Amino acid sequence: MWEELIDKIRIVKVERIEDEAKNVRTLYFFDKEISKRRAGQFCMVWKPGEDEMPMSISKVNEDGLASVTVKPYGIGSKALYESKVGDLIGVRGPYGKPFELFKGSCLLVGGGTGLVPLIALAEELDKIGSKLTLVLAGRSKEEIIFLDYVKEKVKMHKILVATDDGSYGFKGLAQNLVELLLKSERFDQIYTCGPEIMMYKIFLLAEKMNINLQASLERVMKCGNGICGSCAIGKYLVCKDGPVFNSRMLREVSDEFGKKRRDSSGRFVEIK
Repeated sequence: MWEELIDKIRIVKVERIEDEAKNVRTLYFFDKEISKRRAGQFCMVWKPGEDEMPMSISKVNEDGLASVTVKPYGIGSKALYESKVGDLIGVRGPYGKPFELFKGSCLLVGGGTGLVPLIALAEELDKIGSKLTLVLAGRSKEEIIFLDYVKEKVKMHKILVATDDGSYGFKGLAQNLVELLLKSERFDQIYTCGPEIMMYKIFLLAEKMNINLQASLERVMKCGNGICGSCAIGKYLVCKDGPVFNSRMLREVSDEFGKKRRDSSGRFVEIK
């Protein structure tokens, strides 16, 4: 019964829109099922006239408003980004395996909109008493999202920012900052989401330091529930076995992770 409910497209109204950064917006809506999400899960979102697209579930407010955070990459996400308050969209889910919570010293690394699933994770880890260090990364200061929200809502041991152009915080890539951080601090667990090259580099650092890592992967996804197979990576389906992959799983797909992925036609393309 529950699976039938989450698989059914539910029409919801856009209740509120917040601009988070340059070309990044959060759309709020009421949906009972999505508001129950665990950190790391995703939903399928449909904008009338466009194909469905998988999206990380963003902030869930105390008033029951759930949300997705959108950056206009392609046709579908651009149409969703241009939604107005009062517009109707379709949602289904939540889907996927959430992050496994670890009580200890945890490093969270988010690149760009990859920070979205880490917000809920930080809140859940905070509740169980984990010691949290957060690295946020973006091309420039104007692309850093959720910094004020995290400072207000989550008890953090340390928050560090990296920007490619040095306009805020550390000048360089997230993986460069993480490499420096690992020389002076010890972590029990690393969580990461963002560009796959970034996650791959951080995974290699974690392997070198013998630290377990969990990464939220992204692949072309058409159904969200394991039927179409378009999101396959190795023997796994990102929609069912992920999107969160631990170190063991990442080792098993090392010939693809950080190197290649299937495009919408099913052909392998290089990850750049």
